[in-house]
Amino acid sequence: MSALSSSAAPAMDAHILVVDDDRRIRTLLSRFLVGQGYYVSAAASAEEALLRLRDLVFDFIVLDVMMPGESGTQFARRLREREEPLRSAPILMLTALSETQNRVEGLEAGVDDYLAKPFEPRELALRIASILRRTRKNAPAAPRVARFGAFAFDCDRGELLQGAQPVRLTTREREMLRVLTKQPGAIVPRDALARRDGEAQASERSVDVEIARLRRKLEDDQSAPRHLQTVRGKGYRLLAAPDQTNGLSR
Repeated sequence: MSALSSSAAPAMDAHILVVDDDRRIRTLLSRFLVGQGYYVSAAASAEEALLRLRDLVFDFIVLDVMMPGESGTQFARRLREREEPLRSAPILMLTALSETQNRVEGLEAGVDDYLAKPFEPRELALRIASILRRTRKNAPAAPRVARFGAFAFDCDRGELLQGAQPVRLTTREREMLRVLTKQPGAIVPRDALARRDGEAQASERSVDVEIARLRRKLEDDQSAPRHLQTVRGKGYRLLAAPDQTNGLSR
């Protein structure tokens, strides 16, 4: 892959998972995509990627085909056999293999596109942006239910369940969860959380206090939150999976 210079794919607040056994490639790709405005996580193998996918929801997967253990093609095929949102998660496969058969196998496994190494970072960024525009255009504007760990939040009704038990929310906690779940995993600035309907905007300090109170209800360990996370210097994000079921029960 050539040097990662600045390119011009539009940022879409998407969370991308980079899966590649080459540490240098993982690091370079992660830095480049963060520079494009994406939030990025990385994994060195299909096994590690699956662990990430169990806890987080991703908008896009960049997947290397040649990896120790399970190959990228095998992993993509397995994801397409899983339940949503994994079944339809956009996948772009990176391959150093030029044979037509290998590209065909990837497409048959369900990947959305492929890019041969070495590649230009600008082309990678443009392909990701194009696929995201297409998939997001067909997606609903906001999930009815957002799920994170043992919790499920109904965005329309403002109801939070932990398992089968309702969790009491204040009006402000309900408002903040609605904002945070509009784009699960996206970074929400403090000033967006400070806006209040019919009231003057709250201070950022007030938002921090309200987030801390909400964390007491959502997190087992508030010092290392899994769901409601701080992004230093930017704001907060809720790592939740969108669910299109009607209501909170399945």
